[in-house]
Amino acid sequence: MRLAAPRSPDRRRDALARLLSEGGAGTQEELLVRLRKLGFPATQATLSRDLAHLGARRSTSPQGGVRYGLGPEDRRDGVEAVRRVVSAVSSNGALVVVRTQPGSAPAVARAIDLAGFDDVLGTIAGDDTIFVAPARERRTRALAARVKELFGV
Repeated sequence: MRLAAPRSPDRRRDALARLLSEGGAGTQEELLVRLRKLGFPATQATLSRDLAHLGARRSTSPQGGVRYGLGPEDRRDGVEAVRRVVSAVSSNGALVVVRTQPGSAPAVARAIDLAGFDDVLGTIAGDDTIFVAPARERRTRALAARVKELFGV
């Protein structure tokens, strides 16, 4: 009797990402059951590592209770997901200011942080405005140009 080859971690993570994108789950046990039904036997430790790898988060759902899921800033297409909500990028020589749709600034700031720009000291996000602090004052305009390019503005 020949056993089926084990499924790769990437395929398991893709299946998990689909489950999370389709509404997530309230517990890791629920996710394990759903993964097993799809043919991906996994332990709780493996699931925890996969959730961390995908950047999954537990958050309060609008209906109440807690759910595991993927936020737009955590998906593989994170920049694409937030690109359409950026309306303007400007600088004054000391800071880069990014304007977004209301409620979108935290996700956009996270995308900037994850972009790994060496010349970004940090970001501060409000509801629809982000201040991007450059690591060096002389590089502010160049940094603004890179952020504009990142979001296609």
